[in-house]
Amino acid sequence: MFPQHLIDSADAQMKKALEHLKEEFSKLQVGRATPALVEDVKVEAYGSLQALKAVASVSIPDAKTIQIQPWDRGLLSAIDKGIQIANIGLTPNNDGVYIRINIPPLTEERRKDLVKVVGRYSEEAKIGIRNVRQETNNTFNTMKKNSEMTEDELHGGTKKLQDIVDAYNKEVEEMSKKKEQDIMTV
Repeated sequence: MFPQHLIDSADAQMKKALEHLKEEFSKLQVGRATPALVEDVKVEAYGSLQALKAVASVSIPDAKTIQIQPWDRGLLSAIDKGIQIANIGLTPNNDGVYIRINIPPLTEERRKDLVKVVGRYSEEAKIGIRNVRQETNNTFNTMKKNSEMTEDELHGGTKKLQDIVDAYNKEVEEMSKKKEQDIMTV
């Protein structure tokens, strides 16, 4: 019995690690406005903490501005406070109708710091992928020990799993290089 279901499960877990990396990259401030910078900020609304995207619309009128329009104007100050508490390095401007956030240009020092963050996120994704590989290999070895798979199936499964790991690691590297180029482009 070839353990294809285990390889499929490992593939799905590795894909989640890659999607998490994409999400983290989207939240990095690279000098351009993007809704991902603020949409998950927690806001005190109607007696509970909610994500900003649940209480307001977030739009990008130009490359350097994020505009937030709450569905209930009474939440303007709560949104303003939530953004400040989130400590994302952005200052909200409340004009009574909208909250606008101007994205400052990145300094060379800040760009280099962001490249280091990209490297850290990439390494965390690779660690997640390696952990999935290790768990799956342990399961393969246990199945071999319990005579649930042959030696050939073990080697075939291990090789197939390593091919998947290599493909995901390559994709992580490509995403990392692309993000670094985006950050360093003035």
